[in-house]
Amino acid sequence: MTLAATRHWRLPDTHNIRDLGGYARLGGGTTQWNRILRGEALHLLREDSAALLAQRGLSLVIDLRGPHETTVTPHPFREHDRVTYRNVILFDALAPIAMSTTPFNMGKRYCDALDQCGPQLAEVMRAIITAPPGVVLFHCTAGKDRTGIVAALLLLAAGVNRIDIAEDYALTAEAEGLISQLRQRALAAGGEPDHVERVLASDAATMLTMLDHLDQAHGGIDSYFAKIGLAPAETKSLVDRLCA
Repeated sequence: MTLAATRHWRLPDTHNIRDLGGYARLGGGTTQWNRILRGEALHLLREDSAALLAQRGLSLVIDLRGPHETTVTPHPFREHDRVTYRNVILFDALAPIAMSTTPFNMGKRYCDALDQCGPQLAEVMRAIITAPPGVVLFHCTAGKDRTGIVAALLLLAAGVNRIDIAEDYALTAEAEGLISQLRQRALAAGGEPDHVERVLASDAATMLTMLDHLDQAHGGIDSYFAKIGLAPAETKSLVDRLCA
């Protein structure tokens, strides 16, 4: 089994819950397993799967979706007695099914998210920093776009190299069951096939575009975090959550 395959927390009713542990850090060491997870929408979780996640130490779920998504189906952890639920609407227009058919560049949308959504991103990072002891899981719809932005910033802050970050982003392409479901929904809603495929793609080059923009427009991850209001001590606490 490859290291990439071990990242997936396999549950019968999810396709794209992945662990951010095991990545080499510049300067030595690795990110830690069972600390922070990234994932897709959780509304299909059965009661036994939700219970299993709680048993494995899940303490906080951060839902990055907007109200047009969160109000459609109940979230299994919204009223959970052991797992805290928080909804931080990161970048509502990045919901794959909600994309218009206007030609677009996904990498540019990620760059726009960095430029326009600093307060929301800071809120997500502070939620991770202050989470109860245990595992943190953040998710959107596919676990690719909004989730991918947050995961990339976390891994970059932890000292993971750009290629590994881009490859982590690209792993969503392996969740074919999820991508097939989203494809069918988008096509049934009248989406143009070529547009739908562009929206659902997770090419590593797309994430590298965002990382280039982070460097060129914001001076890198430390400068960006300072710009959106995170103090150095908060950044250290964030990295410790994933690495210490």
